[in-house]
Amino acid sequence: MSDSSLERSTKINLLKEPAAKKLCDVLDKSSKKGWRKLGEIVGNDRRFRVSSDDMEMCSLKVLELEGSPSRMLLRLMGERGCTTGQLADYLQTVGNSEALQCLKPPALQILLQPQSVALISGHNLRLSCLASGRSPVQYQWFKTKEEVPNSFSADLVISPVHLKDAGFYICRVNSGDAFEFSRWAQVEVMDVTVSCGQSYHSLEGRLKMVIQPQSQRLYVGESLQLECGAVGRPIPRYQWHINGVPLSNATKRKLMIPHSIQDQSGRYRCEISSSTERMWSNEVDIVIDDVLTIGEGSSAFFLNSIPGHLYATDKVALLIGNLSYQNHPQLKAPMVDVYDLTNLLRQLNFQVVSLLDLTETEMRNAVDEFLLLLHKGVYGLLYYAGHGYENYGNSFMVPVDAPNPYRSANCLCVQSILKLMQEKETGLNVFLLDMCRKRNYHDDSAPNIILRVTANIVFGYATCQDAEAFELSSSGFTNGVFVKFLKKRLLDNEKITVVLDRVAEDMGQFDATKGKQALEIRSSLSERRALTDPILPGDSGDHAHSLQWAKAHELPESMCLNFDCGAQIKLGFAAEFSNVLVIYTHIVKKPENMSSCQAHVTDFSQDLDVDPKEMNRETPEETGIYLLSSNLPQHCLYTRVSSLQKLREELVFTVCLQGTFPAMDDESVHWTKSISIGRPLIARLDLNRAMRRNSCLQTCLIPHSPSHSPCHSPGPEHHLHPPHGGHQVQDFSRLSPLHLCPDVTERFQGAVGGCGDSYYDNLCQPFYEPAAGLSSSPGRLSIPIETTDDITELQTVFINSLQLQQQ
Repeated sequence: MSDSSLERSTKINLLKEPAAKKLCDVLDKSSKKGWRKLGEIVGNDRRFRVSSDDMEMCSLKVLELEGSPSRMLLRLMGERGCTTGQLADYLQTVGNSEALQCLKPPALQILLQPQSVALISGHNLRLSCLASGRSPVQYQWFKTKEEVPNSFSADLVISPVHLKDAGFYICRVNSGDAFEFSRWAQVEVMDVTVSCGQSYHSLEGRLKMVIQPQSQRLYVGESLQLECGAVGRPIPRYQWHINGVPLSNATKRKLMIPHSIQDQSGRYRCEISSSTERMWSNEVDIVIDDVLTIGEGSSAFFLNSIPGHLYATDKVALLIGNLSYQNHPQLKAPMVDVYDLTNLLRQLNFQVVSLLDLTETEMRNAVDEFLLLLHKGVYGLLYYAGHGYENYGNSFMVPVDAPNPYRSANCLCVQSILKLMQEKETGLNVFLLDMCRKRNYHDDSAPNIILRVTANIVFGYATCQDAEAFELSSSGFTNGVFVKFLKKRLLDNEKITVVLDRVAEDMGQFDATKGKQALEIRSSLSERRALTDPILPGDSGDHAHSLQWAKAHELPESMCLNFDCGAQIKLGFAAEFSNVLVIYTHIVKKPENMSSCQAHVTDFSQDLDVDPKEMNRETPEETGIYLLSSNLPQHCLYTRVSSLQKLREELVFTVCLQGTFPAMDDESVHWTKSISIGRPLIARLDLNRAMRRNSCLQTCLIPHSPSHSPCHSPGPEHHLHPPHGGHQVQDFSRLSPLHLCPDVTERFQGAVGGCGDSYYDNLCQPFYEPAAGLSSSPGRLSIPIETTDDITELQTVFINSLQLQQQ
């Protein structure tokens, strides 16, 4: 390093903090060319007299919170007159070129960062990024990860701007071999009709309100949507208030309450602020009536008394997917099917509990809890995917612990559950059965389940009587045939039987299932009841138990853990299903003197399904988390905890922090904390208990019912065999997607039947990519999940994924 490249006479204690901090980090992390080696060389120079006692004092700094041995050494050298020139000579002798770079002026520096902005569609957008460097500076703008075409200047101009241009922008700056990324800038574009005389062309200075909220009158169960908007630079921040009190989690332009209640009536307004000013929207009245009326005073009448106006007093759904059978073929589709239907039903304001892999006891207790929520006017929906069979018009669901061969006494009879639902005077009973309906030839009993004649029952069978239901075999996770088409129609505002009719028509056009699987609908529904009907709560019902059911999908609160070494860990949680919890750890703060840091979770109860080999993995997929992976925060360690219904006590586990220090020759040091998160998700409902109420079981034990007669699963003589005699299906599991021809990656496979071997066909379907298949699932964000979507993390993820392109 030449004398001209730095001011050699400047004392090192006058170094600017960014440069000093970076230099200390480099020296602290280097074991062979770090602060110890520097101190050894300086100790031989009589001018600065760095003694062994001084070095010991520096070494002890590693034990302090945010302590730095290098900073202490440089402070001692600075107090004794060491200059940056002399320090550069020492670093040259040490051979630490990275530390030398810290003393150089930056080769590239961004002087002006782009600012976030909110503006109106049709106006001009300008984002600016200005940099200086030793070589000519080049610019390239990006929208998220995609290059913006022809954007090679310091100013990005889009004229005019459209709604599709909204998003996050960043600029990459190159100068020779050096490059830097700017900060992210968010662009918000609003579609506003500007009145004559109004002008919002100036985006600098004061905020300008362009969208005002409007007063509304609703009834309980309807969706409340309020919107306000302002233009300006930097982009405004929003906070909604009701009756002068800030609303929690209401910090976006649009306030949406999907299922309103009467207590949410009041006066609403929004606070809009920037770094320099604050303003308020108009205050509006929101009236939410407990019943829907037309007219006022003596002329008012109840709309819910008008013929044809239908509503539910509540909506509850139980979704069960059995795939990991102990004594029968394993399935794949039920997990994806239950996940997708959970998202959709929650959009329709159903209280949903979604469960995977239940034993007989757990299934019966789950059904009992479900039955407790059914009262007059309630819409109840039960979906089951897994092995099953049908004898004499009665359908049986097979638990994961059913023996081989299984008996009807080991299974749940769907008609028995329907009989109990009828006693509740429900408004609508919907059964969606995604299972085989093949005859169980080892069960020759004649069932005698007498059902009442009611006009509110709908059965949607994934397949016809004495036929199998199928899932699609693919290289990743995909839906079964039934849900593949059902999820496209479920949100339609139509009578439920009309929805199922359209699903049947869609399935009939699917080449892979023609002549093999057809949806069968059985219904006694006389009214135009739809899953989209509004909710008007009635007076009847066990509201305390309803709240308990709703808690079955509430997550533990995320928490920050502070360790004595100065590290801070975020412990977060996400629910993949009501009995599957995802735990992730994220390093929020790492001490400067620590070279590496990781936080693991361990010591789980043996009741839970946690594979030690799949705990604390760097990607969600490595631990079996496929469906939530796109919604989880990145740069974490992930653990998937299944079978929460088996938890008998509070969930207690250990968080272990492991850190290494260069000053201690990178020897690992451990700290631990014991964490209790209570009984999360479905664990609150005690599904593992002995069957106390026995209501579901008693109904299955009606005289002459199938459960009184030994019933085995079908024997080999009743198995389906591959067509054409000796057809063998190739195993493609060892090949990468690049080796697979698009016409053979998705195959038609018998999978949901407990009545025979898996059935394969040669019918080829379009190429299937797991990522694309999963991302197309609607309503993914309705699953409760803690995330950290700040711009800093977005920038880190983006830069790490982007390859530098020299221009």
